[in-house]
Amino acid sequence: MIRQSVEARKNLGSWGKEVWGGLAGMLVALPSSIAFGVLTYSLMGQEYAGVGALAGMLGAAALGLIAPLIGRTGGLITAPCAPAAAVLSALISALAAGKVGSGLSPADIPPLLALTALFSAGFQLVYGLIGGGRLIKFIPFPVVSGYLSGVGVLIAIGQLPKLFGFSKETPLVQGLSSPGLWKWHGLLVGIVTIVLMLSAQRITKRIPAAIIGLLGGIATYFTLAAFTPALLTLDANALIIGPIRTSGSFFTAIQDRLTSLLSLQVDSLRLVIIPALTLSVLLSIDTLKTCVALDAMTRTRHKSDRELIGQGIGNLASFLVGGMPGAGTMGPTLVNVASGGRTPRSGIMEGGFVVLAVLLLSNLIAWVPIAAIAGILLVIAWRMFDKGMFRLLRSPAGRLDFAVIAGVVLVSVTVDLIAASGVGVGLAILLFIRDQIRGTVIRRKLYLNQISSKTRRRASEQEVLEKNGDQGVFCELQGNLFFGTTDQLFSQLEQDLRTKRFILLDMRRVQSMDYTAAHLFEQMHAQLAERKGQLLFSGMPSGLLDERNFEHYLVQLGVVKEGGGVMISETLDGALEWIEDRILKDASPATQGEERILQVREFDLFRGFDDDMLSRLAACMSERSLASGEKVFSQGDEGDEMFLVRRGAVRIMLPLERGKRHHLATIEAGEFFGELAFLDRGVRSADVETKTPTDLYVLSRARFNEQSRSDPVVGVQVFARLALAIALRLRQTDAEMRVHEER
Repeated sequence: MIRQSVEARKNLGSWGKEVWGGLAGMLVALPSSIAFGVLTYSLMGQEYAGVGALAGMLGAAALGLIAPLIGRTGGLITAPCAPAAAVLSALISALAAGKVGSGLSPADIPPLLALTALFSAGFQLVYGLIGGGRLIKFIPFPVVSGYLSGVGVLIAIGQLPKLFGFSKETPLVQGLSSPGLWKWHGLLVGIVTIVLMLSAQRITKRIPAAIIGLLGGIATYFTLAAFTPALLTLDANALIIGPIRTSGSFFTAIQDRLTSLLSLQVDSLRLVIIPALTLSVLLSIDTLKTCVALDAMTRTRHKSDRELIGQGIGNLASFLVGGMPGAGTMGPTLVNVASGGRTPRSGIMEGGFVVLAVLLLSNLIAWVPIAAIAGILLVIAWRMFDKGMFRLLRSPAGRLDFAVIAGVVLVSVTVDLIAASGVGVGLAILLFIRDQIRGTVIRRKLYLNQISSKTRRRASEQEVLEKNGDQGVFCELQGNLFFGTTDQLFSQLEQDLRTKRFILLDMRRVQSMDYTAAHLFEQMHAQLAERKGQLLFSGMPSGLLDERNFEHYLVQLGVVKEGGGVMISETLDGALEWIEDRILKDASPATQGEERILQVREFDLFRGFDDDMLSRLAACMSERSLASGEKVFSQGDEGDEMFLVRRGAVRIMLPLERGKRHHLATIEAGEFFGELAFLDRGVRSADVETKTPTDLYVLSRARFNEQSRSDPVVGVQVFARLALAIALRLRQTDAEMRVHEER
């Protein structure tokens, strides 16, 4: 009983925070939504300001109630936003001026706005269903910054005439330089709104800045009305929003909305498809950007694709009720979280409070001054503009990013946002190419006398590889191999292609490859083949970014083919071993193909021993023959023998978890293994299995000790040679580790 009451109090407290967070979020979102609605619809005439205010409120209500139910990002507030207002305003201006289609009357434009919102919602649903949430995040920040800064500039340009009160037909520069055209009542209201909104945080942090600014603007307006009674007129008053009229029931509004779409011509799709696509991308970016910031604050992780589906359905609901489209917005979200809203419930609460405001406060909202709305929007525009972009001019590396931002802003202002979206996409491609070609696709480049396979060679073979190893080149590639980086790759390898015989490209860090890169590889192989050389690949990734199989793609293009073409090795070590074998074969062709069984005197470990000492060592040894793939010993086995390979080769494998194994080394004829157990008589540390049919000498420590007691010189010399061989191996291991760790 006590536990249940405690849980009930916790839930009650949690619900209280969600309610308060939703209320605080509504107090920020609602004034902005009204402002964006007025901004958009008033372009069709001042008589549409009330329609715009209602559209903003309906959009905030529909988005607030629906988007959190589907998206489920805790604390996120969805409402009409600046990008939506900017794109729709640009579309209205283009439609009215005849830039898109033939000039339309104001009455013909709302159905096209609705169609744009509908398609935008549909695009967002598609993005979420196909996993586009992850891709939208990769749009370069300079492009996003330039676009949003352009939106801010357009909002400012559109609101300055409303702040000063001159008509939109008056050129902006002429209006600002002609005080006689200013309406001083509205200007004073706007200035008070701006000052209060900018200084709100110094006054109180409990009340949102937009609310303080709006209330200050309204109070200023009615103070002026006390001295100017004409300001108290509701109808035909250009200084206020004016009457907000609705006709019919809720379901009638939805029916009228759908009916108006049926009357549209097929040509209407051509008019709105690009604006709808632009709007959908901007709303998605705005939402996901807010979600990323929200994750950092709440230490949670949103689901991008699900949130986009939620936003799409929310905007679809907004379309049905006649509201403005919107996105997850930063300001209301921050206020909501700071007030205790941490779950989707707070977003739904915000939508519910907006519904109450629509039902109870519509008559009061009609008295909101246009100049106060303009003041709020000017502050929003100032905050949207990326003032930090000018810091990029301080360094040469940042000047291209600045040029991208400035270019998008310039096109937004001089042409329109639709053109700016195309410029943004083009500049995003240029930024990607710039970033790719700025660095090298070659992560490491070594010659085969600097890196070796895991095959332990005899001293004579090591000398050959040291001398001729520069005929083999190893390159570890990284990043994307495409038309922007292949020329750089060819330039860096051009000298080697003319003078070396073998080039090994490790592809494990390659993320993508296009046809240009594949064609380059074909050219490289043909150039090497003229000198009986070979191009090799290792570490092939299982697939490219578009999920094509890497190796199969090269086979289809004819770069890899049976009996010729580029050679593919499953492992890097296998490719290195293949090149080493070719170099050794070319250095001493007469000895190749002869599979001799070595005698004791032919091992480097016993080089220089006299016949008497060799015969004593032979007495300590036994012979052992194994078939290919047979185990010599396994990890954990007991034994004190050391093994010398007379013919064939063995692999040393280190067992890992889940049945996997790591290849440590390959031991060929003339080399030895098992020396650790021979020295300390501990258990075996790895598995050893034969690679080919193999003959071994088995040197028993027990029998060797007996021989050493009768002739201590044998023991001293063998241990000295063994210590020297182990020291050389350690030095080689150190060199390999240094190469791998170089940055």
